[in-house]
Amino acid sequence: MVEKVEGFYEKIVGDSGTLRNLLSKIPGLSGYMERGRRREADQLLRDTITGRLEQARLAYSAIYQTVSRDIIMAMDYAERMGRADNLMMGLVGKIKDAPVGYAGFFSAIKVDEEDLARLYAFDEQMLNHTDQVQAEVDALSKVVNEGGDLNQPLSALTAALLEANEIFNSRQEVLNGIQ
Repeated sequence: MVEKVEGFYEKIVGDSGTLRNLLSKIPGLSGYMERGRRREADQLLRDTITGRLEQARLAYSAIYQTVSRDIIMAMDYAERMGRADNLMMGLVGKIKDAPVGYAGFFSAIKVDEEDLARLYAFDEQMLNHTDQVQAEVDALSKVVNEGGDLNQPLSALTAALLEANEIFNSRQEVLNGIQ
């Protein structure tokens, strides 16, 4: 998974054209351009993470609708399912609306190289948690389709979402200079 995270940055760097090469020879501009490419890579990565979470949420919405059709199941699980849905929506919103991970020249948030390495580690964890959330949604779907007990898969999904939120909040603390 580390290769995937580093690959986003390498993809952005590899897209440097002739104009960028010329501009990079201007004193002081190359570092600024490097930060710009890092911001682009961070945005691409966050777009990928939110895209995957939105796909998981669409699948979860279908499950939620299926459960809602059975009045007994709806009464038993509505609150817990609504909480998981809110956690997923909140996580997607936080990731979409977060400041870009590598700050620009005029930005109030500055990220040094050491913090940047930590951010990439958080991003790798977020990709892993996104996969975990999708796996838990798939497990919940299977149990719903089989008419089983939803307690364990709902607990597992909620735990995965809480952990993903915690990881993302830790990432924001690095950006804000708290950690």
